[in-house]
Amino acid sequence: MRETLVLKVDPNTPEIKAIRVAAIFIKNGGLVAFPTETVYGLGADALNPKAVRNLFRAKKRPFDNPPIVHVGDFQDVHRLVTEVPEKAERLMDVFWPGPLTLIFKRSKIVPDVTVAGLDTIAIRMPRHNVALALIKESGCPLAAPSANLAGKPSPTTAEHVLEDLNGRIDAVLDAGPTRIGVESTVLDLTVDPPQILRPGGTPLEALKGVLGKVELHPVVVAEKEIAIEKARSPGMKHRHYAPKAEVVVVEGELTAVTKKVAELTDFYRRRKLKVGVLATDETAASYRADVVKSLGSRSSLNAIAKNLFRLLREFDLEGVDVIIAEGVPTEGLGLAVMNRLRKASGYKIVKA
Repeated sequence: MRETLVLKVDPNTPEIKAIRVAAIFIKNGGLVAFPTETVYGLGADALNPKAVRNLFRAKKRPFDNPPIVHVGDFQDVHRLVTEVPEKAERLMDVFWPGPLTLIFKRSKIVPDVTVAGLDTIAIRMPRHNVALALIKESGCPLAAPSANLAGKPSPTTAEHVLEDLNGRIDAVLDAGPTRIGVESTVLDLTVDPPQILRPGGTPLEALKGVLGKVELHPVVVAEKEIAIEKARSPGMKHRHYAPKAEVVVVEGELTAVTKKVAELTDFYRRRKLKVGVLATDETAASYRADVVKSLGSRSSLNAIAKNLFRLLREFDLEGVDVIIAEGVPTEGLGLAVMNRLRKASGYKIVKA
């Protein structure tokens, strides 16, 4: 494939000419990366099995890891599922468009490859004018996992997409950095009570406010690898979000965490390794590592979520051997941040 075409667009009022160029690729079975409010997605026509297979290949994504299908209006959902439960209607009214993916029983029109052979389908409506314009102009729902090579940190800018996929996909719609920075929350509505399979941009607390009872799948809060036979959601199976460097996550009360991070920094540097510390504003100045980066203030978990994947990629560019990351509180978007950090580390967790 030739070099990937970069189409710069305004995030609020995207130029229709650029959107149409991207949509032609989609209609012809091609692959286009586009911004959402969470991360950049890599879109293919969800109803075109060949296009979806090419999507898996471009990302080097295992075929048992189902992508999320992105829609532009509520009517699209009814075509793709066997039934829309009343709980789903309530959630769609409150949270769509937005960073919430819902799992339904799939309908017959959905190709097997799009759902990794499952009898369920994961659907969301993104809250981004570029994404919605592309879906509308393409005239089809888009199967769209994150626009990165499988296992790497998710992309929050078009530059990140090109680092991984330049020459492997047709085009990228560049509308600048994404707003939220971690992927959507995935909620399974085929079980009772509904179960979060992946924490993300819609916090558990907000879902409980609408539904009352919502459970967390054990994999969401796991501190070690859990064997999953069939993944109903992205992020449940396989290593995800990982930079090239080894990642170690230090969890506990902040004073103890700061002390343990400093100890680990000395330990790895004595072994002649280049050490990066993923800190917060409150602690960054106290570390003596080769590279120290701050996620932001511990009082703003939204800012921490937005910066996470960008900073993991920056450590790779700095060539560090190991990244020691501070844990953060698990309320709000902190639950998603900790889920990503634990997975990025392959569950190398140190309790301080």
